[in-house]
Amino acid sequence: MTDKSVINYNIYDDHQLLSFIAKDDDLAFDEIYERYWSKLYAYAYNRIRIKEICEEIIQDVFVSLWSNRHILVLSAPLSTYLYTAVKYQILNFVKSERVRSAYAESFMKFRDSLFDDSTNEQMNLNDLKLLVEKSIGELPEKCREVFRMSRSQHLSIQEIALQLNISHKTVENHLTKALKHLRGSLGDFMAIIVFFEVYKDF
Repeated sequence: MTDKSVINYNIYDDHQLLSFIAKDDDLAFDEIYERYWSKLYAYAYNRIRIKEICEEIIQDVFVSLWSNRHILVLSAPLSTYLYTAVKYQILNFVKSERVRSAYAESFMKFRDSLFDDSTNEQMNLNDLKLLVEKSIGELPEKCREVFRMSRSQHLSIQEIALQLNISHKTVENHLTKALKHLRGSLGDFMAIIVFFEVYKDF
């Protein structure tokens, strides 16, 4: 059996790499990731200019690519598929700005209410922090570590993968799992917390 660690994946074209990915070859996936991440990020950043949102969009696109590896059939080049997927995510983000604006208004009202009574100010802030930290604490250890590195230390997926010596795909899976758990446990309010990153400001 061929040792994947000695295969030079960059000699293969996209079509060949996709055939490997369909057979669960994560190193072939890493090659696709390395080949397109920077280009896709630049494409997204030139349009919305928000680093965190761009990284999340690219993450979602690659997670989707891996998740659908067994059923994905492309009638166009992979590059076309990836750029189209990113464009679709950008459009969704732009449309969601109306929702985010509504969240922002609600958030400001919430913040104002925290400071209405100065005697309760610190207690309310602590309660909010405890609520968020409790939900984060429920995450599996490695998932929690990756999430904190991303949200608290502002490390990119590439930087986290390098520091923890894990693949980009594994980092993406941890982040997706973390965000799904937090939104599930905290409900709609989680959208405010994640978007404004409240817990880092306490």
